[in-house]
Amino acid sequence: MAGTAHLTLARRTFRAQVPAWVPVNEDLVVLSSGVVELALGTALIVLTRHQVLVGWLVAAFFVAVFPGNVSQYLSGTDAFGLDTDTQRLARLFFQPLLVVWALWATGAWASRRQARRDRHVSSS
Repeated sequence: MAGTAHLTLARRTFRAQVPAWVPVNEDLVVLSSGVVELALGTALIVLTRHQVLVGWLVAAFFVAVFPGNVSQYLSGTDAFGLDTDTQRLARLFFQPLLVVWALWATGAWASRRQARRDRHVSSS
């Protein structure tokens, strides 16, 4: 849904989140990130054999868009119904949860822990 919103109904709203320091046209950033969201969502559904890799990519995407959330807070930009500094600040704490969710839901975190255990056992 969010990827489609980037390309259609909420395009202007998403533009408000692109930090001023990004050296690329803000509309291009919004359209590109929407396409990436659609691709990642599709990958989560279709590429089940590569779920761990896709989990890492989704987590990386959530990290990559975090500066937009910070920018929205610092600039005091109203968007997505966030029209107070308190609401914009609260939103910042949810982005790390999305990263954790992506890693947990796809098994990426468990896979990493298992790989570490395997390395430890093989080096002993």
